Amino acid sequence: MEIRNLITFARVAELNSFTKAAQLLGYSQSTVSFQIKQLETELDCLLFERINHTVSLTDRGRELLHYAQSVKKLTDEFKQDISSRQEPRGLIRFVAPDSVYEDMLLTNYLDFHRQFPYVDLKFTNADTVTMLEVLDRNEADAIITLDSHVYNNDYVIAKEEPVAMHFVVGTASPLAGAKELSISDIADLPFILTEKGMGYRKMFDNELAKQSIEISPVLEVGRTDIITFLLQESDCISYLPDFVTEKKVNSGQLAYLDVRDVETSIWKQLIYHKNKWLSNSMYSFLEYVKSHEFKAQS
Repeated sequence: MEIRNLITFARVAELNSFTKAAQLLGYSQSTVSFQIKQLETELDCLLFERINHTVSLTDRGRELLHYAQSVKKLTDEFKQDISSRQEPRGLIRFVAPDSVYEDMLLTNYLDFHRQFPYVDLKFTNADTVTMLEVLDRNEADAIITLDSHVYNNDYVIAKEEPVAMHFVVGTASPLAGAKELSISDIADLPFILTEKGMGYRKMFDNELAKQSIEISPVLEVGRTDIITFLLQESDCISYLPDFVTEKKVNSGQLAYLDVRDVETSIWKQLIYHKNKWLSNSMYSFLEYVKSHEFKAQS
């Protein structure tokens, strides 16, 4: 049984597509089909059902996938061992909410690039459900979530910490400095919020729903740097994580509101799939993120 055939099988199973697996592996689709046929002949069983251009694992295919992923992981680890002295290089595909990767790019990207000049980063954004789906399909190497706590044995939580959230306004707002507010006191005022359904916005909406309160924002936008800029120039309110706002609060450009009856349990988690091979570049990226994006005490 050839290792390359097992690796091809694992890719087809992860992507549910012969075409996507061929593109990822740099093979023709006919080569992928031939390798799978070799496996099926050798094992004397059908590994995939092919119905109306869809591909799904058979029961025997699901059994083989566990072994194929283990073989791939061991093969990758061996390759890593024999090249361990090489400088980290390669592409890291990273998915996070807008607010996280904006902060990472503005604060630490240049420093990371100076330390690891041959590691390329591809940043994209998505909601938490989509992030976990792309991890399962091996379309992302690592993610950071800002959401409720993720528990799943298929994932490794490399680091995590709770995230403090505050309602925030510009310091020129009449509400700046107000004490002991309730959400009903401010629900009818103009809000600028991140996009509906995304991470902590979803958690915020769920908390409002528990209190039968609905907020209709005057603007929804993923870019938290735009939100904080607009807050400084208006009487609008937002609900944002402290790591986005604390610098402007400390500099006197923004102010936190003392709203007593809204509590959300938001967690920042750095996650990768348990079957992911930790190459030099992947290991370097994870260690850098853990040391720079999470508090020392977490």
